[in-house]
Amino acid sequence: MNSKNKNPAFIIMKRELQSFFTGPIAYIVIGLYLLITGILFFSTFFIYNRAELRQFFSMMPVILSFFVPALTMRLFAEEKRVGSIETLMTLPVTEVNVVTGKYLAAFFENLIMIAPTLFYILAAEIFGSPDYGPILGGYLGAIFLTAAFTAIGLFASSITKNQIIAFFTGFIICIVLTMLDSFLVFLPAPIVSFVSYFSANSHFNSISRGIIDTRDLLYFISLTALFFVSTVKVQQNNKK
Repeated sequence: MNSKNKNPAFIIMKRELQSFFTGPIAYIVIGLYLLITGILFFSTFFIYNRAELRQFFSMMPVILSFFVPALTMRLFAEEKRVGSIETLMTLPVTEVNVVTGKYLAAFFENLIMIAPTLFYILAAEIFGSPDYGPILGGYLGAIFLTAAFTAIGLFASSITKNQIIAFFTGFIICIVLTMLDSFLVFLPAPIVSFVSYFSANSHFNSISRGIIDTRDLLYFISLTALFFVSTVKVQQNNKK
């Protein structure tokens, strides 16, 4: 057995992924996600007669604000509800191992949810001449956005035993970060410039235009790290 398989974080990740594929919730959430994104893509295709993914990417932060917490809400909340988290924490694992394993599983689950939308590129290529710069930027932005929202959803799940509360907590944090720049139109320009930096939508839109700015990448990395560390702290406090 290699060292990767012995790592507690990878063992936990494997367990979570197996649980993900054996339950119905994941398939329902992924099915709804593909239905909504499909409507966005094909409405642009049939109604406006444009073979592009611009509309799909413009709504992605809002859509992921809902669907990522839906996939992460069970990770800690369900284990707390049934009491299995106490058993897990008595094993030779650290809080960092547990959070890392669950985070990686949730991150891959969300990427699995997004992956089928790659077929939209094929459809756009067959029926049009898409600009691949924004498409590549859009999917790169989606990866960073998913990483950050996964950390937020994981944190929300760690602070409660109720999956519904975990979902709404994660959703509210994600949607506020997404819609933040929409509420700034009446504020002075200097304040808008400062507050808009904290808007996930603003940074995602920048990347999805094909503009790779290290400030945008740093924003998502910092947001992911903040909520990842916060989740570790919650688990450490719960163990005391």
